[in-house]
Amino acid sequence: MRWQERLNAPSSLGADPQTDPVKTMSELALSYADIDAARRRLEGIAHRTAVLTSSTADAMTGARLFFKCENFQRMGAFKFRGAYNAVARLEPARRAAGVVAFSSGNHAQAIALACRLLDSHAVIVMPNDAPRAKVAATRGYGGEVVFYDRYREDREALGRRLATERGLTLIPPYDHPDIMAGQGTAAAELIEQAGPLDVLLTPLGGGGLLSGSAVAARALCPGCTVLGVEPEAGDDGRQSLRAGRIVHIATPETIADGAQTQHLGELTFPVIAALVSDIVTVSDAQLVAAMAWFAERMKIVVEPTGALAAAAAFGGRLDLTGKRVGVILSGGNIDLARFAALLASADAGHTG
Repeated sequence: MRWQERLNAPSSLGADPQTDPVKTMSELALSYADIDAARRRLEGIAHRTAVLTSSTADAMTGARLFFKCENFQRMGAFKFRGAYNAVARLEPARRAAGVVAFSSGNHAQAIALACRLLDSHAVIVMPNDAPRAKVAATRGYGGEVVFYDRYREDREALGRRLATERGLTLIPPYDHPDIMAGQGTAAAELIEQAGPLDVLLTPLGGGGLLSGSAVAARALCPGCTVLGVEPEAGDDGRQSLRAGRIVHIATPETIADGAQTQHLGELTFPVIAALVSDIVTVSDAQLVAAMAWFAERMKIVVEPTGALAAAAAFGGRLDLTGKRVGVILSGGNIDLARFAALLASADAGHTG
């Protein structure tokens, strides 16, 4: 059954976690109780980000869109939620010994900031082609950066080695229960702020945000259809959902650097398989067009990965007519020169 046909059949959204032979709800790595606990832990620390609306966007899509602006979050992305929750959950001795993480940028900044706030030390494994602004911000928050070649080296293996050699605790960017719980607080807030939703569109990289969002939506808005959105060049999530197993791909070449993951997580995939109705893709050109639209019409900066969900809403391939649709804008961290160049390319394409 296609996801559009499920909109008026809440009981058939995705696989039923109560009857799914692969995973029942109690077997999943994340529950709404975990998200609720993370919300209390983050209270007064993470920003309660704004939910913006646009009559122009509504007219474009025929829907009522609610944009959850995690580009306004501390360090500029939703990643702060999961990072702070995970570091705060460490036993004091492990926290004092320090943390290692691997990230293309936003998880890096989030862990570095969380460690600074919680009197810990962060070592961050970052690709040598990571955006300069993200590297500078990570160092600015006190993180120690170790570079690697994303096309030739295994960042996970490097992170594990550093953890062993230096006695650090490894906190991965998405495949971790405390990370997933923290990320789910964004969707929980959105539903609380906007009211019941028919559809929730969420960016997808490794699945931390999508899995957390799906659990939050199932608990707070059971009739909501949850859709993940990833770049066309990196559709491992879509392939995995259709195959019923985690599919590994080569590092995708896309401007959405936060979604250049090669596979979903061992913890995130079962949640996505149980609770997410479908995963759709958008092109880099659609991401640039969405970024340009937000800059011109809503006066906000959204990075390519952060624009994934909006690009799907704007793309015309989803029938959202008459629906109340939550759209998570996951981040706004991008070099200004890069941002200007991408918007110029969009303008050139439009005028050409």
